[in-house]
Amino acid sequence: MAKSSTGIEENVAALLSYVVGWVTGLIFFLIEKDSKFVKFHAMQSIITFGGLMVVSWILALIPVIGWVIGLLLGILALVLWILLMIKAYHGEKFKLPVIGDLAEKWSA
Repeated sequence: MAKSSTGIEENVAALLSYVVGWVTGLIFFLIEKDSKFVKFHAMQSIITFGGLMVVSWILALIPVIGWVIGLLLGILALVLWILLMIKAYHGEKFKLPVIGDLAEKWSA
């Protein structure tokens, strides 16, 4: 893999854009100037984990059933987080359904 404008290899920068969810996604989206690969993964991180955070907040307001669904959503988010970091590190442009298309469009 080539180096991104941050001086880090593209696959490592893409992985790092997922590490702290939407926060590192936003950081890498703003500082990356050249790599479409890094910008794609950063935007996908912002949309995915920002959206999951909002849904979790809403579910937390719903007694019992919302909490159970929120717990299941948290487990799904953990699995998704690990999968996305592995795919990014291996240099794959792994697109989530719908979110991947939005990330590709908004990161261009």
